[in-house]
Amino acid sequence: MVWPTLTRGLAEALRAAGIDVADRVERIELQIPREPDHGDWTTNVALTLAREAKRPPRAIAEAVAKAFPLAGGPFAAVEVAGPGFLNFRYGDAFLAALPARIASDGTTFGRSEFGRGTACLVEYVSANPTGPLNVVNARAAAVGSTLVRLLEAIGHRAEGEFYVNDAGRQVDLLGASLAARFAERAGIARAFPEDGYQGAYLRDLAAALPEAEARAALARPDGTAWFRDAALERVIEWQRRDLEAYGVTFARWFRESSLHASGAVDETLRALEARDVVYRAARPEVGGDEDEPEAAQGEATWLRTSRFGDEKDRVLVRANGVPTYLLPDIAYHRDKRARGFRHGIDIWGPDHHGHITRMQAALAALGAEPDFLEILIAQQVNLLSGGQPVKMSKRAGEFITLRDLMDDVGADCAKFFFLMRSTSAHLDFDLDLAKRQNDENPAFYVQYAHARIASVLRYAAERGLAASGEATPSAELEIPEARALIRKLATFPELVRGAAVMREPHRVPTYLVETAAAFHRFYHACRVVTDDAARSRARLAIAAAARQVIANGLALMGVSAPERMERAAEAAT
Repeated sequence: MVWPTLTRGLAEALRAAGIDVADRVERIELQIPREPDHGDWTTNVALTLAREAKRPPRAIAEAVAKAFPLAGGPFAAVEVAGPGFLNFRYGDAFLAALPARIASDGTTFGRSEFGRGTACLVEYVSANPTGPLNVVNARAAAVGSTLVRLLEAIGHRAEGEFYVNDAGRQVDLLGASLAARFAERAGIARAFPEDGYQGAYLRDLAAALPEAEARAALARPDGTAWFRDAALERVIEWQRRDLEAYGVTFARWFRESSLHASGAVDETLRALEARDVVYRAARPEVGGDEDEPEAAQGEATWLRTSRFGDEKDRVLVRANGVPTYLLPDIAYHRDKRARGFRHGIDIWGPDHHGHITRMQAALAALGAEPDFLEILIAQQVNLLSGGQPVKMSKRAGEFITLRDLMDDVGADCAKFFFLMRSTSAHLDFDLDLAKRQNDENPAFYVQYAHARIASVLRYAAERGLAASGEATPSAELEIPEARALIRKLATFPELVRGAAVMREPHRVPTYLVETAAAFHRFYHACRVVTDDAARSRARLAIAAAARQVIANGLALMGVSAPERMERAAEAAT
């Protein structure tokens, strides 16, 4: 991995230039330029330190360039550009040795110990257990599972968790809705609850219930609880099964009801009281109560979130003694920290954006570290077919489910498409494009690049040729397409680190599309298997390295790397 070598070299060079860099080495801004003319790495560190050092930035850059230790490292030159940028260029020896190193590292190429074993918990999907998973849940699942793998790849102890909201009015309403649907099926008069769940899936649930037990429950005054529990178990199992088919599993499915049963909710309230951030009043001390219908009439219990950056105080316990959603949520995050996770990363849907500030304020009131909780918003997904929005589901009645999407375009393509844009950006998912088996489809394009390389390697093996384990001859580095491909492969470890640190999984598919394009340019410019055995082995080593990096990148996304594929046109001939 080049990044630590570069940061250490910069720190040494800065000290030699008379600039103190204590505790700031890992915060030096480093980038990989898109333009080859700007080198392989660049930094503006001389510009950022100029004011503090009271020296012109270009003078600092020149001193650093002169002092930077090149011997034995990956770089052959350091150049000063513009007002004080530093550009670093790889040496031929580093590039020549890279294919063999990638072959040696195999599936571990790109991994590092940057995270130093720090424990991170990524909570994602966490859909209400009231119906099938939809496409926003599918996007969150793709993002969350990829982020867990990225964090693991850079040395964190990372786990994924699904928080099941199996307490409160929503699940009681689910039980009442299922009871009404079963009564309808059994020919028993029963009013459907106001605001009940209307999806066709409830009729499927009702049809699957054990007849005798359901009839007996329907006759009992407290029978709705039986229907609630029956619905919960079946819906959660549906969600689990669909996610597993999607290639997404969790270390734990954490139930909100367990917090109430264990007393953790009450303990959290007492912990907040001990910190003097809770009070009882009919109205909040800060902010009007017209936006707090949960306070109802009488004295409610309020949390002083306004002290910690929120616009107003929030209700923890209603006047009737029932906790709001906020208190168990605080208890759940308190439990995360108590389990030893140093960072809690939550991926929420677009309808939860307004809860971010109050949740962070609540944890600050509890005394959590300021950087403990990070919240990412998985924005809305618009499904398009024929350029028009798709609204109806084949089975759920009013929305497209995860299962519908997998049936339509496949899990691999769905995940690839969901990851192509920043999590915080709205996504237009073109179903027609996702079903195309050609290079217009970016998921197909990357997978096909992997399959094409596999085909080339099989062809070479049939002729007794294998990739060389030695350094790539300089003659290959002189071919622009070969050099460009190797330079692209060299950036993969930093791509992984940057995507994990910045919580930006969309960097991975972007990189893979670019790498596939670089390989195709190399493939068309250089015949890989030739009559020259030595040259063939060198080119096979470059191709095999590209194959390994593409496979490693696809694995981070939970997407398969096929050994054989055909374009639609090829399959038809």
